[in-house]
Amino acid sequence: MKPLVGIITGSDSDLPLMTEAMKVLEELGIPHEVTIVSAHRTPDRMREYAQAAVGKGLKVIIACTGGSAHLPGMTASYTPLPVIGVPRKLKSLDGLDSLLSMSQMPPGIPVATVSIDGAKNAGLLAARIVGTSDKNVQEKVDKYQKDLESQILQKAEKVEKLGYKKYLEDNK
Repeated sequence: MKPLVGIITGSDSDLPLMTEAMKVLEELGIPHEVTIVSAHRTPDRMREYAQAAVGKGLKVIIACTGGSAHLPGMTASYTPLPVIGVPRKLKSLDGLDSLLSMSQMPPGIPVATVSIDGAKNAGLLAARIVGTSDKNVQEKVDKYQKDLESQILQKAEKVEKLGYKKYLEDNK
């Protein structure tokens, strides 16, 4: 199947974090592709990737990077597709620099930005975007949400039955 979601990272060190997005997409049966595209070290590759995305059939791009975090914004400047930025926590500034870089885009170049290291939510947001034009995906996303609700209700029942101390002790 042709990929519907493109996942790009600024370097290979971002890949372990992005497995959370990939797992969600796989669980929901959404085909995706993954590659490394650096806004600073391979700007021509980044431009080519972004400009070719629509023609390849992608519906959304997830871009993860840390530090100055220009990859999502620059990608968004070259494609009409939605771009989801995943700011990555690094040693300095705890990812706040990346978060601000992605979330403070100028008018006309939007980037949907999830939380620092929020790869799982990026995958879920991409699934929701794909689901706007694919009923099957939308139903899977709905089931995913209902499963989350069920898990929380089960935990609430257990806490209420056991008390919080016993619950925490049993769930170490």
